[in-house]
Amino acid sequence: MKKTLSLVALLAAGSSQAAGFQINTQSARSSGMGNAAAAWLDDSSAIYSNAANILGVNKLDVQIGDTGILPAIKFTPDNGTEQGQKTTLSPPPHLFLVYKPFDRAAVGLGIYTPFGARSRWEDGFVGRFRAQESALSVYNINPTAAYQLHERFRVGGGINIYRSTLELKRALGFVESEGQVHLGGSDWGWGYNIGVQAVLLPKVVTFGLHYRSAADLSFKGQADFQNVPAEFQTRLPDTRVQGDVTLPATIAAGIAVTPLDNLKIAFDANWVDWSSFQELAIEFPDNPAINNPLPKQWRAKWNYHLGAEYGVTQAFQVRAGLIYDPAPSPGSTLTPDLPDANRFGVSGGLGYNWNGLRADFAYQFVSLSDKESSAPGISGVYNGSAHVFGLTLGYSM
Repeated sequence: MKKTLSLVALLAAGSSQAAGFQINTQSARSSGMGNAAAAWLDDSSAIYSNAANILGVNKLDVQIGDTGILPAIKFTPDNGTEQGQKTTLSPPPHLFLVYKPFDRAAVGLGIYTPFGARSRWEDGFVGRFRAQESALSVYNINPTAAYQLHERFRVGGGINIYRSTLELKRALGFVESEGQVHLGGSDWGWGYNIGVQAVLLPKVVTFGLHYRSAADLSFKGQADFQNVPAEFQTRLPDTRVQGDVTLPATIAAGIAVTPLDNLKIAFDANWVDWSSFQELAIEFPDNPAINNPLPKQWRAKWNYHLGAEYGVTQAFQVRAGLIYDPAPSPGSTLTPDLPDANRFGVSGGLGYNWNGLRADFAYQFVSLSDKESSAPGISGVYNGSAHVFGLTLGYSM
């Protein structure tokens, strides 16, 4: 299968919480700690961070929450003025349920959004012929099971059932006017995940390793051409569009240390295989003359997360974290359809438990440092920031 992100890549033209178009804020508790969760997070949201850790549930654990991502991407073309995006709030939700029928076994289900982005560039944006408005959502239905092989070793895994929807609007330039093309499509795909947790030093040090496979999606949809001059209408009729996407494989490796009963410190290193994205291509099966594949040549990247949680009381916790997440795109292929930059994040959070009920709140500030683009015809500098708010409500017994 040709390794292109096709339509999905175009629709990632906004700022998701993480580099590329990944979203890893699937738990406000984890988000408050900078998403450092692979070795220790032991509630139902471990379905995302490390399937083996759902064994930390006592009997039943249910969580529901949402994350508000408010990005502000800027682009300054060479010898030009800064331009940006309209305010757009992306609210990827999450739902997790784990039941533990036996001491050594647990089963669960997660529904969440591991990839996605929304973007609306300002009117008159210099890059409007690449992207004006876009929306991408990849939902994951993730049944999961885990088993305690040894008192110091757990293993877990699950199936990922993906449902993705997408939409794109971009301008078309004609001799004396501008038109627009509106693209939309959807598809199903699947993958798997597997994780382990090892207790290196009882009650003090744990290690976690979690792998999530790549997943292939083949999108099919429709293209609607608008405001096309009469002399071009026979060349640009409304038509079918299609393309392939490979969601990247990921590996999360983490270690957690509990130096005090009420203090936990965690560090994660995550590998994301963005190298599956070598080309951006939209294919028009009924009109291949307007196909326009573009090289992207993204590279696999590591990102790093450091976090801490302190129990002020048995019921009240405070959290903090740091994040470094480098962009996968080289400057030579960085364009407005997929703006990105190296990301530095700081996070904080609060948690409160009461009679089996709990509420967790998190905030992250993400700074996108200057990233120079030398892409032909649209070189310049990308930068920006993002505010991320997370709220998760839970019940356990």
